[in-house]
Amino acid sequence: MMEEKKDVVVLVNQNDEEIGEATKEEAHLGEGKLHRAFTVLLFNEKKEVLLQKRSKEKLLWPLTWEASCSSHPLKNEGYVEAGERRLKEELGINVNLNFLTKFQYYQKYKDIGAEWEICALLIGNYNGKINPNPKEVSEVRWFNTKDLLKEFETHPHKFAPWLKIALNIYLKLRD
Repeated sequence: MMEEKKDVVVLVNQNDEEIGEATKEEAHLGEGKLHRAFTVLLFNEKKEVLLQKRSKEKLLWPLTWEASCSSHPLKNEGYVEAGERRLKEELGINVNLNFLTKFQYYQKYKDIGAEWEICALLIGNYNGKINPNPKEVSEVRWFNTKDLLKEFETHPHKFAPWLKIALNIYLKLRD
C-alpha cells in the first residue's frame, strides 16, 4: 500500500465533492483553493476548551491561538479519522471525536495567502496530560468559553478566524 502524502490536501467543490489535489502550499498561497479541513474543539470536565498557539513556523497565522487542533484529511480519510490522527501528531493524545457539522469560510492572511476551506467541526472530551509537538504548537491552554468570547471582541488579532467561527457554531448548536 502506498503511503499517503501528508503535504497534499483534497480540493473540493462547494458541495464538498472531491475535484483534485494540491500541495498545502498551492492550496494556501495567493487567493487559495477550496479544500477539505477540520477543526477540533476539546473540552475538559470544567467545560473549558483547549486551545493551541500555532508554531512560529506556520505560513499563515503563526503564533496565533486556534482550536485544539486543525488540519486537513488525507485522500480517502474521513474527517473524524483525520482529527484523531492529528491529535496524536500535534498534541500526543488519543481522543475519540464526534462529528458535529461542517462550515465553509474564506479568510485572507496579509499578502501571503488565504484559508478557503470546507471545514468539519469535531468535538471531544479530554482531561489528561498534553504533550505538544513543538514543530506544530508553541503553547497550549484551557480557556473558559465566556472569557474567550470576550477576548475575541477585545483582541481579535490573537485568534485564528476559523476558531471564532467554530466556537460560535458549537455554542449555538449546544444551546
